[in-house]
Amino acid sequence: MRSKLFCEISPFTYAVSEKKCIAVRSLKNLFALREFARTKQEESLEYIISRHNSLIRRKLGNVDMRLQENKAVNLSLAAPKINTILIRPGETFSFWNTVGRSTAKKGYKEGLTISGGETRPGIGGGMCQMTNLIHWMILHSDMEITEHHHHDGLDLFPDFKRQIPFGTGTSIVYNYLDYRFKNTTDRTYQLIIYTTDEYLCGELRADKPQRNKYHIKAENEFFSREDGVVYRNGEVYRIKVDGVTGDHIEKTLIRKNHARVLYDTDNLEIREA
Repeated sequence: MRSKLFCEISPFTYAVSEKKCIAVRSLKNLFALREFARTKQEESLEYIISRHNSLIRRKLGNVDMRLQENKAVNLSLAAPKINTILIRPGETFSFWNTVGRSTAKKGYKEGLTISGGETRPGIGGGMCQMTNLIHWMILHSDMEITEHHHHDGLDLFPDFKRQIPFGTGTSIVYNYLDYRFKNTTDRTYQLIIYTTDEYLCGELRADKPQRNKYHIKAENEFFSREDGVVYRNGEVYRIKVDGVTGDHIEKTLIRKNHARVLYDTDNLEIREA
């Protein structure tokens, strides 16, 4: 049995470790301020690269729907911070640098958070839905994802109106687990992010057309039982296509899932190992 990490000893040591991580990342950010995307432009750029809407209130197992209502508030507060931001050539988009810390003083409410493989209420919870949306659109662009974290190895909730492959989500914690991407192209991109009563809506736009197109595809998906534990398996590929000729340029494995299922598996079709 491995020895406990300092952060795992007690709630106090966890809080100390968290403050240390935040301080270290804040110091690093000071040296990178010039690299971060900051400029906004109210006028939308001409070319739509990707567009996606995400249902805000979703049935997540037995999760209290009050947390879903609070998430709607949290997303509505964060969206204007990002909306219309430009990511110019050479610039890096940082979610936390753009949105800032989610606090009760700013109006954020208790939403669903995930920590240590468990769900719990927390101020500003539900923000990963925002980074999930952005990540999905960036996967369809020529830009480079430079920081991306998963809810590693866990399938927390049964599918409910799932539109994108399992394994393409994100995990964020202020400010040391961030979502970042860099514009390594000669185009300027723009994020349009807003909420309606039902949906979190997003568009990725650019000032020049993007020749390449991208398709995200899940393959070899199945559930397995291994030593009495059920796992969700699958592979997620990113396929790069020449938008003019239609030729497939590249197929890249971006995620291989082997995630422990944490919900009722009675209605699943499961392969026995």
